[in-house]
Amino acid sequence: MLKKKLRRGWTTGACATAASKAAYIGLLTGICPDKITITLPNGQSPTFTIAYQDVNHQSVSAGIIKDAGDDPDVTNGILIISKVETCHENNGVKFFAGNGVGTVTLPGLPLDVGEPAINPGPRKMIIDTLQEVAIQNSVKLEVNITIEVPEGYEIAKKTWNTRLGIQNGISILGTTGIVIPFSCAAWIHSIHRGVDVAKKTNLLHIAACTGSISEKVTQNYFELPDQAMIDMGDFVGGLLKYLKKNTVPRITIAGGFAKLVKLSQGSMDLHSSRSQVDLLSLIEHIKELKIDGEKFKDIKRITTANQCLEILGDIKYDLSLSIAKMAQDQILNMLKQTQIGIDVMIIDRKEEILAQTDIRYA
Repeated sequence: MLKKKLRRGWTTGACATAASKAAYIGLLTGICPDKITITLPNGQSPTFTIAYQDVNHQSVSAGIIKDAGDDPDVTNGILIISKVETCHENNGVKFFAGNGVGTVTLPGLPLDVGEPAINPGPRKMIIDTLQEVAIQNSVKLEVNITIEVPEGYEIAKKTWNTRLGIQNGISILGTTGIVIPFSCAAWIHSIHRGVDVAKKTNLLHIAACTGSISEKVTQNYFELPDQAMIDMGDFVGGLLKYLKKNTVPRITIAGGFAKLVKLSQGSMDLHSSRSQVDLLSLIEHIKELKIDGEKFKDIKRITTANQCLEILGDIKYDLSLSIAKMAQDQILNMLKQTQIGIDVMIIDRKEEILAQTDIRYA
């Protein structure tokens, strides 16, 4: 059976660029086009349909419905509006956050505090695109641009924005303009920005967790602020690689038993489709605990890592601590010579801490 090729989509940055171009053309000519074509950094030239327009003498607004392709993007289907206004202050292009676009309130992001959360990539794409239009019309590019996302405030609640210090809306993102379905890049990018914000706000202790349960327990246990919490997911390798050059004083790695077993066995991508628990190695490890013979017979029949926790009873705590220490060894090896303090926690689905290692330094 042939695997269906997933359809790519367009980033919020590409949509904002297309909307800005249409609005700027409308500002210069009095007529906003129904369709607009832009050139992406890779040379690709997608065409967008204008879904909303409002033409006035001093400003023109144009809006585009974002199409994320086959990616399960929370911003898919939203309206992204760019309002372009005449400006005579010799400032070139100045950006503003409209309704539903966030504002930066913490250091560590690639934008200054107080700036609208329109990332450098989209800003450059918009300026370059509008500069071409200005040259074609023999005018100097001097405009104010306000990006608005009417649904942005609610959508932002499903993103990392509040944790990163971006308040009141979403970010306008995208360096290439293209959304690659199920790409790991966006998640890893968010991990990196989370570390940046933690460093810039001088946090001494951060925690990276594989899921919502481990994050809840870890944050409550250490009483950490939101900015200290890194939603690592399955991308422990992406986090650790970044920490090698962007060190922090201390990090706690926390997650479920099966995920941490994978890490203890050397996997740096913990997703079920990209790594598997080596059950034979796990069973051999359990054998070293010298458990009851009848229990070990049951252990030899396990088909998932978590099954052994149910069989072992209180011995599960000894096993979990051993696994946590082995996972810590893997992390220490990855971060050697960084002087980062590292501890590991294993947390079960009932929110119980099964194991916690002492802090060791890479």
